Amino acid sequence: MAAPIEIRLRREEKRLDILFGDGAAFSLPAEYLRVESPSAEVQGHGPEEKRVVAGRRFVGILSVEPVGHYAIRLVFDDLHDSGIYTWIYLRQLGEEQAARWAAYEAALAARGLSRDPPGRRGP
Repeated sequence: MAAPIEIRLRREEKRLDILFGDGAAFSLPAEYLRVESPSAEVQGHGPEEKRVVAGRRFVGILSVEPVGHYAIRLVFDDLHDSGIYTWIYLRQLGEEQAARWAAYEAALAARGLSRDPPGRRGP
């Protein structure tokens, strides 16, 4: 697994750009990273426990913190900060973004939930 050679926080655009050593590059929205957080709070302790996180359309990333030589920790402006994003997981998020996002939107719809925070509408 190639490690990222560049990780760039684009705070204004609410995105995290990642370039891997093998040339793979991904631009991941903060909302996507937040709702797919690897934390137990979101993922639970197994696939059947995964939580659908609603209302995060406008979430941003406050900081990106290195964790050893294998991961980063993201601090979101909703104060979520407990997920450790390994290089392997970041690569999966990039490669599987379309499928994961479609599944997320379907899960929201099935539960009558919205990407928008309560009382606030999207663009």
